[in-house]
Amino acid sequence: MEKSLYELLNRVDTPTVCNAIEVAQGQRGFANFTRQTMQFAGNGKKVMVGFAKTAQIAAVEPPKEDADTIRARRMDYYRYMADVNGPAVTVIEDTDFPNCIGAYWGEINTTVHKGFGISGVVTNSVMRDLDDMAPDFPVLAGSIGPSHGFVHVKSFDKEVSICGMTVQPGDLLHADQHGAVNIPKDVVPNLENAINQLLENEHIVLGPAREEGFDFDAFEKAWAAFEKARA
Repeated sequence: MEKSLYELLNRVDTPTVCNAIEVAQGQRGFANFTRQTMQFAGNGKKVMVGFAKTAQIAAVEPPKEDADTIRARRMDYYRYMADVNGPAVTVIEDTDFPNCIGAYWGEINTTVHKGFGISGVVTNSVMRDLDDMAPDFPVLAGSIGPSHGFVHVKSFDKEVSICGMTVQPGDLLHADQHGAVNIPKDVVPNLENAINQLLENEHIVLGPAREEGFDFDAFEKAWAAFEKARA
């Protein structure tokens, strides 16, 4: 990913990225984004951008494997998350969904993952310790709760599903308070131009609408120019 694209993605919101994907593809219908209202804790940062590092957890029931196996997998998980080259986002599927109870994300794990160089977290699971999370480390979660339950790592570095969004390890994600989107690989080379074109086209309407004396006639004229620019 080009540095200029990375910097641009950190300045725009996720709805803008969703719209820009359609601009780059030349059609509507892109659908690989989260499909329900989620909880967002920005902790000072509004956006996360990075390549997915994936895992699955569960917490409702105690693990059936022995303690040594669970402990070894947990350390392998952290070793995997610590191997960061470039911007990365941790993506965790809780297989108990939609009945998740285990808050894997709180003060300790946000601090540890931020220390590893991770940019943020997208999960369908639970978060807690909202006042004590690592600063500038956003978490987009399925819910908020007080307890970790029997939370344990089941697998990592595999395909996961988060609220209708499918993610493979290494996919490029953008997420904020609105949700998350998985950016198609074939769109990336044209995404920067698509975002800039989208913002320029939107200004055709937004500029006049923010001026004093804006009325329907001004809107009709601006909208005609907007539709022409999008054609």
